[in-house]
Amino acid sequence: MTSPEKAPIDCSSRLIFALDIADVEQARRLVERLGDNVGFYKLGLELFLSGGYFELVDELKAAGKQVFADLKLFDVPATVGRAVAQLARQQVDFLTVHGQDAMLAAAAANKGQAKVLAVTALTSLDQGDLNDLGFDCDIAALVLSRARRALRLGCDGVISSGLEVPALRQGSDPALLVVCPGIRPVANVDDQKRTLSVEQAFANGADYIVVGRPIRDAADPAAAAAAIQQKIAAHFEPG
Repeated sequence: MTSPEKAPIDCSSRLIFALDIADVEQARRLVERLGDNVGFYKLGLELFLSGGYFELVDELKAAGKQVFADLKLFDVPATVGRAVAQLARQQVDFLTVHGQDAMLAAAAANKGQAKVLAVTALTSLDQGDLNDLGFDCDIAALVLSRARRALRLGCDGVISSGLEVPALRQGSDPALLVVCPGIRPVANVDDQKRTLSVEQAFANGADYIVVGRPIRDAADPAAAAAAIQQKIAAHFEPG
């Protein structure tokens, strides 16, 4: 399958804020507070289970925001395909699939204008965790293998720790979109194990970064987001 061509990325959209909030009304207030400092939102399982998920998607899209539906779909291929078609009708920009080749192919066949991102290895897992799960390979090899297969099957990119991005850039098609979670602008003390700073992630070749708690839990979330946007601008628009 021919690889998709990577479109230019607006600098300000490279920051994706993880809207990990348990209540839709609280999420709306945070979106309002962040204002123009965030233009791309990741909506995950917590919000999905709170009710009002798709209403919030519609509101964000109407406000000119981009939406990443991070539901990590994993089911029989036919069900994954139908679920992706439903998300595509909601006009989400990115969505995630967490599965094997048949699931990824079904997602790609039903994605419409959405971009399908394959989950490689969660950033909360380290090598010891993979060993416990029975993966007889190192993390870098696993991530590269999944990325190559995902693009070949019609997906647009992957979710990957920034630590594995240099190997992805050297060993896969340049069209591959790479979205990096686990970004920690400050010292990390939470459950994310394979983390990088904003500058390190983009220096390694990331296209987008996902930041949640360092913005959400800041005393001034808008200022925290603005500071990250400044770092991104300094990397891509020096001087």
